[in-house]
Amino acid sequence: MDEASDVMPRELPIERRQRHTRDRTTSLNSLSHFKSGPSKHMRPSTLRNRDSNASMKSIGSETDHSEIIAPIPRRHLLQTSQSLHWLRVDTSPGDEWLNRGVSPVSASSVGSVFPNNRMGNRLSFTALMDHERTAVGASSTADNRVLEDDQGTVGAGRRFVRWMHRNNMKNWVIPSVIATSTLVKWCIGLGAYSGHDTPPMFGDYEAQRHWMELTVHLPVKEWYTYDLQYWGLDYPPLTAYFSWLCGRVGSSIESSWFTLQASRGIETGGSKLFMRATVLVLDLLIYIPALYTFVCSWQGTRSSRKRHAALLTLLFHPALLLIDFGHFQYNSVMLGLTLLAVNAFAAGHDLLGAIFFVLSLGFKQMALYYAPAIGSYLIGKCIYLGPVQGTRLFLRLALTTTLAFVIMFAPFLPPFSPLSTITAPITRIFPFGRGLFEDKVANFWCFTNVLVKWKRTFAGREGFLIKASTGLTALGFSPAVAALIFGGYKTRLQKDAKNNLVNVSPSMASAAPSSPTPILPLLPYALLTCSMSFFLFSFQVHEKTILVPLLPLTLLLSGAAPTEDAFLWGALGNNIGVFSMWPLLKKDGLGIQYLAMLFLWNRLIGHNPFKIRYGYFVKLVSSVVHAAIILLHLLELVVTPPARYPDLFPVLNVLICTPIFGLIWLWSIKRSAEVSWAISGLPGKREKEGPSSASAISATSSSPAFGHSSIRGETGVRAMSLGYASGRGHGQADARRRALVVSAGGDREH
Repeated sequence: MDEASDVMPRELPIERRQRHTRDRTTSLNSLSHFKSGPSKHMRPSTLRNRDSNASMKSIGSETDHSEIIAPIPRRHLLQTSQSLHWLRVDTSPGDEWLNRGVSPVSASSVGSVFPNNRMGNRLSFTALMDHERTAVGASSTADNRVLEDDQGTVGAGRRFVRWMHRNNMKNWVIPSVIATSTLVKWCIGLGAYSGHDTPPMFGDYEAQRHWMELTVHLPVKEWYTYDLQYWGLDYPPLTAYFSWLCGRVGSSIESSWFTLQASRGIETGGSKLFMRATVLVLDLLIYIPALYTFVCSWQGTRSSRKRHAALLTLLFHPALLLIDFGHFQYNSVMLGLTLLAVNAFAAGHDLLGAIFFVLSLGFKQMALYYAPAIGSYLIGKCIYLGPVQGTRLFLRLALTTTLAFVIMFAPFLPPFSPLSTITAPITRIFPFGRGLFEDKVANFWCFTNVLVKWKRTFAGREGFLIKASTGLTALGFSPAVAALIFGGYKTRLQKDAKNNLVNVSPSMASAAPSSPTPILPLLPYALLTCSMSFFLFSFQVHEKTILVPLLPLTLLLSGAAPTEDAFLWGALGNNIGVFSMWPLLKKDGLGIQYLAMLFLWNRLIGHNPFKIRYGYFVKLVSSVVHAAIILLHLLELVVTPPARYPDLFPVLNVLICTPIFGLIWLWSIKRSAEVSWAISGLPGKREKEGPSSASAISATSSSPAFGHSSIRGETGVRAMSLGYASGRGHGQADARRRALVVSAGGDREH
């Protein structure tokens, strides 16, 4: 008697046997479960009757046999994502992990493979993967996942998220990763910090503590003029207000921590605990909510697994953790405020975004690195909205920004202080008198200083160096500015052409100023281009400033597949960014934390810098550069630099890192050009083509059969699953999605 006879007795009438067959769900790798009776996970709607099939002869040839139509979830295609980097669509076989499996096993819940019993709930992470190897059978997609896990192409972070989801604990993913990242940050803070036990000036830790005591005991007009030789206040007013608040709280706990003059260099256990806690609390209040908001707003249409994996990647950003919680600074506040501004722009709240960005500028002047990109995006949106709505938005933005700055500097203006008081914070915030550079920083000036001694050559003519630095910086970020403004102009022309085609009056066709524009996908690339240009060519750059361009680079990485350029360049840039700060971290005594964070983060994201893939230029560069880094570290252990060249190893560090930062800057310009071309086309192209192709955006949004072969052939969009096709049309009016669809097609063409 065959296998099916145990399930379907022959005594049953033919009609009942046929109905019984239709009610069952079978697959080639689940026959072992037949004897237990029909599966409770069956979905009758997924079965369809067909003629006899040779592969199912064992069940009986006199009946119509069932074929499984696997339930395929709606795919979160890159085209429909509201993120930025996800414009680059890659359909290489190595990207199958991006989509959930379509086989009966992978499409079903975990309970269909692992029964919902007590033993199954106690499966460990390793046991779960081992069980999957034996249970998936002929499921090719699941096999590919297991193979990727074995090869290390899927990071430990993604595997952890997948394990949590499969064990019905997805609601605990975000609390667990936030708690774990907080624990890691606290553990980093247990080590040394900048200036630890190094009198008389100590370091950044003492500077932050001194500002707290300074603002508590002195009037506002003396904050930027008091004892400038000993860590004079040189950050914008919002940092001063925050220092005043922390000083008040700390003084209420222990007044000796912030006693003017007497507390200089204090390093008691209680004071260090309080100072470390202030960094952690501000990180929890500002930076982590900004990351969570980014994942929800920019990646809102992606699956919860991918959003959770992206958040995990961002939470363990190694460079930021080492500087803020090891070296000791408050960079997460400035970066968090900037990210909140970007999130507000994505949601269409431009005025709120402008306020957040002013607050970011008011906390640290390094936020100016983002200013050209932010300003160009808002100007491009004003152009896109047209003369009426655009002018109105421009005036509202100008008024809001001016009012925010006036409120921030109000204590330094009449009637609260004499008018001359305002000059002190401005001259301290922009220290042009310090020279072109101070330390060995991996930028253009230090890199070329090996051949051209800038300070010696232009001694007494520092003004020329300031002008040259300004000109090179502006030239470096001009492509991003042009792409945003030109994109707003071109998309406006396309919208007008579409309205003229359907005879819509200009008053009815005005775009809502509260909605995002099609040029929004350009914003993260513009942020990267502008900030990297400032880092490479600007005046008085510190090694810690690399955190500014690393933020948009890591945002792009968080939503990319391991085979995409954004992931590879992002991983390389973050590793090199941490290495560029090695002289500073070594001086602070953070060598163990440096190695631990690099290993942890690369393990979490699944990046192997020494794995060479043919056809990937960035992988080859990564392997060579990381080999050079290891060699340099080994040389530092065994070789003492000669007395004539005491800065030999810092200079070698600069020579390794600067070319990589330059390549990332060029890559960001290239991607901006590709995305801009995909969104708005070449100059004059759309107008000449006439009504037949008035706008790629309109064609995408208005076509009721989006995803049809003709549309895919024109735009280069990937084929969609049945689940997505069944839901097409929902949300296609969103300008961000329309722009992403078109830009995805353009990226495939170029």
